[in-house]
Amino acid sequence: MSKAAKAAPGKGASGTEIAEGGKTQRGIQSVEVGGRLLLALAQARMPLALSDLAIAADLAPGQAHAYLVSLSRLGLVKRDELSGRYEPGPLSLRLGLLHLENQPAFRAAVPRVAALAEAIGFSVAICIAGPQGPTIVRYEHGGFPLHVNLHVGTVMSLPATSTGRVFCAYLPSETLDAMWANQSGADQSATAAPRDAAFQTSLEKIRARGLESSVDAPSPGISSLSAPVFDPDGRLALALTVIGSTGSIDVAADGRIARALLGAAREIGAELAAQPSLLASSAS
Repeated sequence: MSKAAKAAPGKGASGTEIAEGGKTQRGIQSVEVGGRLLLALAQARMPLALSDLAIAADLAPGQAHAYLVSLSRLGLVKRDELSGRYEPGPLSLRLGLLHLENQPAFRAAVPRVAALAEAIGFSVAICIAGPQGPTIVRYEHGGFPLHVNLHVGTVMSLPATSTGRVFCAYLPSETLDAMWANQSGADQSATAAPRDAAFQTSLEKIRARGLESSVDAPSPGISSLSAPVFDPDGRLALALTVIGSTGSIDVAADGRIARALLGAAREIGAELAAQPSLLASSAS
């Protein structure tokens, strides 16, 4: 693909003056070249080696490295010291969260999650699909502190957590396979999500119940319940997960916590269904 084809919409690849919205504007070529590296990283949805990033951005490795040094200083990318691969940096994550806060599903979920945590006395997390897996984007503390390190940005294991298994049950296979590969060690040839009968049966049970539970896993002494929230087209928008100490939290599918969780999920979905025009504008 040519450099011009990779340029951001409405900007000149060479930084020359172009007509935009009836006005002539001048772009900065170096900024646009750096943007190609960020775009390549975003489209890959996984950490990339320098050589792979350079190819994706149509740059020589030496040129790509120089830009990555500057992007790293800005916090837009960071390099993993063990693997040597590049991934989004803290500033990119902050910008992503700012974008997320303007999404209808997130806005609808925040007040209900806060109310849910207060009503049931347990912590509640909002999770969305990230490149590495289900990712916490909001965490409402409730009840006593838990001896587990959960915070905004935590990526949940697909097979080992109730949240992860909910995503396995409702995500499109191609999205799930990409997440599974990323959680399998960033190996480009990592296997996709399992397709065996036992795995499929477990996912069918989640779909039938509308939620999933986890006891003493992945952390001993911690249990959870997770439920999906759907957009008006029936696609998974996000998941709500209630987390508490084993023995104090009721994870029964027909228990008080499960009923409250499912009620909150339905309310969020109903609000999304009532504002389709807002959803359409946010996706454009």
